[in-house]
Amino acid sequence: MANDHPEFKGYALVDSKRFTDLEVTTFEPKKFTTEDVEITITHCGVCGSDLHTLKQGWGESKLPLVVGHEIVGHAVRVGDNVKDIKVGDRVGVGAKIGSCMQCKQCKDGMENYCPKGVSTYNSVYPDGIVTQGGYSTAIRAHQQFVFPIPDGIESRYAASMLCGGLTVFSPLVTNDTGPGKKVGVIGIGGLGHYAILFAKALGAEVWAFTHSPDKMEDAKKLGADYVIDTNNEDFAKPHAHSLDLIVSTMDSTPQLPIKQFLSMLYVHGRFVTVGLPDKDEPLPTLHAFDLVPNGYYVGGSAIGSKKECMQMLKLAAEKGIKPWIEELPMKDAKKALEGMGSNEVRYRYVLTQDLA
Repeated sequence: MANDHPEFKGYALVDSKRFTDLEVTTFEPKKFTTEDVEITITHCGVCGSDLHTLKQGWGESKLPLVVGHEIVGHAVRVGDNVKDIKVGDRVGVGAKIGSCMQCKQCKDGMENYCPKGVSTYNSVYPDGIVTQGGYSTAIRAHQQFVFPIPDGIESRYAASMLCGGLTVFSPLVTNDTGPGKKVGVIGIGGLGHYAILFAKALGAEVWAFTHSPDKMEDAKKLGADYVIDTNNEDFAKPHAHSLDLIVSTMDSTPQLPIKQFLSMLYVHGRFVTVGLPDKDEPLPTLHAFDLVPNGYYVGGSAIGSKKECMQMLKLAAEKGIKPWIEELPMKDAKKALEGMGSNEVRYRYVLTQDLA
């Protein structure tokens, strides 16, 4: 175990009425245990979750709050019971940082669904410590939520994979995406561009759906076999009963033409939503009769497990998958958050350390 103890400080929200004006603040980390890894942060992706949390769209934040859960850095302290990670290793942390490790979900390798899971920021440990995220110098995490980064992936590319990438990779592999499968992706953004990259890398035929004509060429460059403009009110009719899986990454859902998308699913096909809008923006309603014609299933997905994350990183290294990113120093988090809010980013901001 190393004796290096970094100062814990980060760019924090201190006034919920000024959600992009972050101030450098020190904070208390969780108590270090024999199961933990302490990480000095070099990169952190900017996720839509950060923006929702800072704007109070998912409820009241615990201030002061440092957001960011697409974290890459180096292990500087490793607990005695930690396996497969040593001091100096390049590692990452995603949207969860802890769980009970005792429930059926945890024991079955689906710790991301633990009812007592601890989010990387704006969550509370049993001892009352509020979790703080990756727009900061360092973080401590339980080993189950620390992911070794393969040598074949640069840190700047790995960062946003740890939430944005994993959030779509999990439903893809859960639903057996591969050769012979037709996968639809709704929304070409931070999540959607990853869904195209990974679905294609897994061998599926990829259909991209967007209402932004300026993103249609991007979708093709990312690997989509077909790109559909959803501004055409009859866009779904020619493709009825044709897709095995649809992954929706839409971050605003009240106007989502969900019945049209569902009509494109083959028998027992699946519609999985991973976009999480503000709490006052529910999905459009469905009637029981809507579910019958194709016998399809509608569901969601919560980030991904460590097993899935390591599978994703291995695939990305082997296939040379590189997300489309824009790098900025952490002090420019305001610019990144504003760019995300106005949908200017193509397609993920990554912040580089400037505090350490």
